[in-house]
Amino acid sequence: MNRILIFVILSMPVIFISRKTLFRFGTHGFYRFFSWECILWLLVTNIKHWFDNPFIIRQLFSWLFLFISIYFVISGALLLKKMGKPNKERNEEGLYQFEQTSRLVDTGIFKYIRHPLYSSLFLLTWGICLKNITFETLIISCFSTLFLFLTAIADEKECMQYFGKQYVEYMNRTKRFVPFII
Repeated sequence: MNRILIFVILSMPVIFISRKTLFRFGTHGFYRFFSWECILWLLVTNIKHWFDNPFIIRQLFSWLFLFISIYFVISGALLLKKMGKPNKERNEEGLYQFEQTSRLVDTGIFKYIRHPLYSSLFLLTWGICLKNITFETLIISCFSTLFLFLTAIADEKECMQYFGKQYVEYMNRTKRFVPFII
């Protein structure tokens, strides 16, 4: 019961942050909300196992995923802010300010993958799941992964609409989530 109450309380800020896209089915923000909720559920479920058996392989991989996740989100967000030239004139409903880029960012981590922020969320999802693997956490992690995949597809459609042929060419020379692989 406590876990559900904590989840509901922590979901309130996620709902508030996502309010502009909650009812806009098919947008990247719509799917991202559900992934965030899955990640939140995983966190609430596995927080008590965060430091259990700290030197077993599963925990070491968990920490590796979590640290890489931090790197991806920080480097991706900084590049979007610095190179993407966020522009309030690109006032598309549901985009956060740092997402309102007026220039396609294809340097740094974006040279290799189109979605470092979503890759960060993949790593966060599976890093948290590895803390204590159960049938429930595996299912929730799979749902989070599915929602992140749908988020990326929707985001790519939105970017093709805004950047046009330039984004299609960018898609042809980069991978979606993992450099040189997928």
